[in-house]
Amino acid sequence: DRRRGGARAGGAGAPPVDGVLLVDKPGGLTSHDVVLRVRRALGNDRAGHTGTLDPAATGLLAVCLGEAVKLQHWLAGGDKAYLATVAFGAATETEDAAGRITARGEPGGLDGEAVRAALPGLTGALLQRPPMYSAVRVDGRRLHEAARAGEEVERAPRPVVVHLLELLALEPVGADGLREARLLVRCGKGTYVRTLARDLGERLGVPAHLRALRRTEAGPFRLEAALPLDEIERLAREAPAALRARLVAPADALAFLPAVEISAAEALGLARGRPLARAAPPAGLARALGPGGALVAVIEQRGGALWPVRVLAPPPPEAAPAGR
Repeated sequence: DRRRGGARAGGAGAPPVDGVLLVDKPGGLTSHDVVLRVRRALGNDRAGHTGTLDPAATGLLAVCLGEAVKLQHWLAGGDKAYLATVAFGAATETEDAAGRITARGEPGGLDGEAVRAALPGLTGALLQRPPMYSAVRVDGRRLHEAARAGEEVERAPRPVVVHLLELLALEPVGADGLREARLLVRCGKGTYVRTLARDLGERLGVPAHLRALRRTEAGPFRLEAALPLDEIERLAREAPAALRARLVAPADALAFLPAVEISAAEALGLARGRPLARAAPPAGLARALGPGGALVAVIEQRGGALWPVRVLAPPPPEAAPAGR
């Protein structure tokens, strides 16, 4: 499909594809590692993800390919959902299982009622200080670089939103002296779940850290639609058509925005920066969809017209009006 905004054949020696590929990220890889492997598998020079997962975390990582990279700004801003395992009985320097233990406590006295009672205090609009072991930059330097050098950097709290914290299970104390709680977390962009785990332990008076994290939702995407990374690489070699069928087209990736159907001539005008005149344009952002249903541009109402905010690849020559 060579229409603008549609998915094109991928794989070695084939043209790159445009769309969003949903990856079930394995543990032990950075999000950047996953993007590089997807790029190599599909032969795409342009790719990027819509929200970092820590190396130890697993689950949904949405990878934008080709022209869909232009949509990252809108896709990365959506809410996220996680299954989180919090280990009570030990705090760590990284707030997760990768770090050195810095404090211990006795978790045997915890019960489900106490944990549930502490959760509302960590929901809603919060101010959260980024952990030292994070990629946040302060004065041009990443915090994890300072942390590994043994330095403590002053970090300004950042506003985040936690929509839901729900206790799913509280396990007995294990042989390691730790007690695991499994939580469902729904939160906005920029929330550190491992910091929530640490704060939950502080509220309950028992040191805690994040033992495991699996992302199940990211914006409009769900883990059920994702493919394991090794399966993506296998399909790219053996069944590229089946892999193409799993791509989310740019128009569908932004389905949460209203759609405006446009003609081929209007698509050409948008590509040249000209606005669309509509008697009743939708407020805010919208999708401009060409005659074939492919995403032409993200548009915005300004002054009674719809102006292009982000245009995908220029339309093919045959899309121009006859005689032009």
